[in-house]
Amino acid sequence: MLGRVHSECLTGDALFSMRCDCGYQLQEALKRIAEEGRGVLFYLRQEGRGIGLLNKIRAYHLQDEGADTVEANERLGFGADMRRYDLCVPMLDHLGITALKLMTNNPRKVDALTRDGVNVVERLPITTGLNPHNEHYLTTKAGKLGHMMALEDFKHASDVDIERKG
Repeated sequence: MLGRVHSECLTGDALFSMRCDCGYQLQEALKRIAEEGRGVLFYLRQEGRGIGLLNKIRAYHLQDEGADTVEANERLGFGADMRRYDLCVPMLDHLGITALKLMTNNPRKVDALTRDGVNVVERLPITTGLNPHNEHYLTTKAGKLGHMMALEDFKHASDVDIERKG
């Protein structure tokens, strides 16, 4: 089954921030699921890599002062990524889904789901939404968080079918 485990990003998903690629990834995942004719999207309430909206705004302030996304979280006393994925297991069980073709660039997400007993049969890259406002963010995700992506693989934000206002 085609699927995406997406952590809430109010600023990217609903407010169309161009500081991240979250909203672009959400839209791309929904588009692929629609094209496939079936699939699942788990929308997890884990704003700001699990630090919450208020702390995410604080992290944005530190980023405006020069910190990258990982440094900002750590300066606030958090780990680089505080998210959990075990929440998906009972949902997958309830839906009778035994195998997942997972749309993600995040190797930690694949490892965590696999460790929790989810059969991730394939990882599908989801590279979209590159723009001048998030290039450093995406470089940090690849360099410091190990996300499996290269900027040259990205669809630019101007190539995405949704209109964004920044």
